[in-house]
Amino acid sequence: QVQLVESGGGLVQPGGSLRLSCAASGSIFSINAMAWYRQAPGKQREWVATISDGSSTNYGEFVKGRFTISRDNAKNTVYLQMNSLKPEDTAVYSCNGLIRNVGRSYYQNYWGRGTQVTVSS
Repeated sequence: QVQLVESGGGLVQPGGSLRLSCAASGSIFSINAMAWYRQAPGKQREWVATISDGSSTNYGEFVKGRFTISRDNAKNTVYLQMNSLKPEDTAVYSCNGLIRNVGRSYYQNYWGRGTQVTVSS
């Protein structure tokens, strides 16, 4: 079994910063791409950013240089540094990982439960 656990969410004022973490644990052989998604109340889930196993990165258009995704392969952890936060960034942020379990020859998609980010004065 593999688990993804997010942390680092909270309440922050507009213009502030937060750093989210997502740690993968369990019977992991290797991790391919990892990504962050978000879902605001009443809206569909939205892709935020992806980082490949080679640390290539891609971002949703709305990020516009404010967020940075990174990973620590030794810790099986992906991060999302969020700066210049806006009220419209308020959402539950979830991580996703394409992970190969020990003893298996294929990758599976895993999701964390999410962490709430609220941007408000």
